[in-house]
Amino acid sequence: MSDAPDSGVDSVTLEVIRNGCEAVAEEMNATLVRTGYSPNIKERQDCSTALFDADGEMIAQAETMPVHLGAMPYSVAAAVEAFPPETLSPGDSVLLNDPFRGGAHLPDLTLVTPIFDADGDEVIAFAANRAHHADIGGSTAGSVAADSTEIYQEGLRIPPVKFEAGTGAVAADGTPEGEVRDDVLSMILANVRTPEERRGDLRAQVAANATGRRRFRELAAEHGNDLAPALEEIKDYSERRMRAELAELPDGTYEFADALDDDGRGNEDLVVDVTLTVDGDAVTVDFTGTAAQTDGPINAVLAVTASATYYAVRCVTDPDIPPNHGCYRPIDIVAPEGTIVNPTLPAAVVGGNLETSQRVTDAVLGALAQAAPEAVAAAGQGTMNNVTLGGTDPRDGSPYAFYETQGGGFGGRASGDGMDGVHVHMSNTLNTPAEVLETAYPLRIERYELRPDSGGAGESRGGLGLRRDIRVRDHTARFSLLAERHESHPYGLAGGGEGANGAAYLVDDDGEDLEKLPAKHTRDLTAGSVVSVRTPGGGGYGDPDDRPDEAVERDLRLGKLTPEVAREQYGYDVDESDDDAPDGASDGDTDD
Repeated sequence: MSDAPDSGVDSVTLEVIRNGCEAVAEEMNATLVRTGYSPNIKERQDCSTALFDADGEMIAQAETMPVHLGAMPYSVAAAVEAFPPETLSPGDSVLLNDPFRGGAHLPDLTLVTPIFDADGDEVIAFAANRAHHADIGGSTAGSVAADSTEIYQEGLRIPPVKFEAGTGAVAADGTPEGEVRDDVLSMILANVRTPEERRGDLRAQVAANATGRRRFRELAAEHGNDLAPALEEIKDYSERRMRAELAELPDGTYEFADALDDDGRGNEDLVVDVTLTVDGDAVTVDFTGTAAQTDGPINAVLAVTASATYYAVRCVTDPDIPPNHGCYRPIDIVAPEGTIVNPTLPAAVVGGNLETSQRVTDAVLGALAQAAPEAVAAAGQGTMNNVTLGGTDPRDGSPYAFYETQGGGFGGRASGDGMDGVHVHMSNTLNTPAEVLETAYPLRIERYELRPDSGGAGESRGGLGLRRDIRVRDHTARFSLLAERHESHPYGLAGGGEGANGAAYLVDDDGEDLEKLPAKHTRDLTAGSVVSVRTPGGGGYGDPDDRPDEAVERDLRLGKLTPEVAREQYGYDVDESDDDAPDGASDGDTDD
């Protein structure tokens, strides 16, 4: 830390404690992934971990899911409000998922565990983690129903409830032991389609927080009275760094609007309107003018909107600023109640966390691009492409629930092309490997490839989207798709072109399109059905005329660009008789 500390703790000790806290959060995440039961946790890593101080302010996080991390402080605050520290005992933990009491959407279960001092008298910190469970009940297997109209249809809603109770016993390493409350666990398992998978993932969450509790107590034992003032100074340091970065932006008011295609219930072009004001070393992000909350499940609660906003602002500042509560202090958010960025009960919200968070990110970054044009990439795919399939596994008669988000194109940027086939912005998960998917579920991956020509044209090309075809094997499955950018396109910047939009089809055995599917859609698929999800590409950055010929040639050689599109977008003539020229073709749907 370069600034002189005000805490009375020397700079070297501060840096040791800061890195120690970050190491604890990372080890918590490693424990959660390593002990997770479902492919969604152990393969896709759809989970996050963090440490909070005794006041419930974040002090360290594992670098995992952006949409979780900016929102998790709301969950910790809700847990502390329901169970003040003086009512907790060593070994306790609190579980919640209620979006209107600190959660994000119902599949995301957050576990908050108090960490007591060595005497067990005082809470000195909290360990918290959030994991996306592949099913939490509701009308559709996978609990991501594209046709929900109120939260009561979306699954089991859990307010802050004590999940573990301290036993009074102490483990060999000196940490207090807790015991999962059977009544709470039984209530959860009775309301989900895959109870053993849920039991396994909840045990992994307990294990992750136990790791955090143990490691943080070791840190506290090592640094004693220096710990509490050091945690305050670490947050203050991040705040100073963030304010210094914001002060480098030109003062002014910057406006940008983007829109969601629809809510799946006939309401279209739902605007996310941003007015961003930079004033010295602080920024205000005002969503006044954003569409009213709507019938379909694309309403994002305030915790999700805040998470997306914090993430976007951090994107244009120094990535080396330690991520903690101090980073958020200079950022003020205005989100009117009753809008798709701050809905009220009983709004359906499952897609708000998944899709609207992406559009909030696109809109805030679009405004920031006016203040810091070279620091902002063109729009990425702008959707998580949520796919759920569920039913009875014909191999053993057991119920299953499959959930996955699909990667797409990242936007081009001043420093280079966008990445191909990656999870963008608020989603930072991995895919489910085909081998794992086909082992765990009665499904088969028939096709998995990049979509040529899907990246927006530019001096820096947008990243390519993906095509992923999934076959239902030997049973009827309930399918739900919740996606965006099937009508609108990811925007380009600095003269760059738009990325291709997404699409979904039922296809035949040869992969030829049979029926185009709505972006928000739920239906039964009979045995042998193949659903094909095509994800958007990223927008381009800079004038396509400035793209070097060698970059176009490379894209042609790799099959990322077809000769026809090379001529159309870049004015590049390809000798069709050249044996090295690719003869592949686009999906034919990049202009849907």
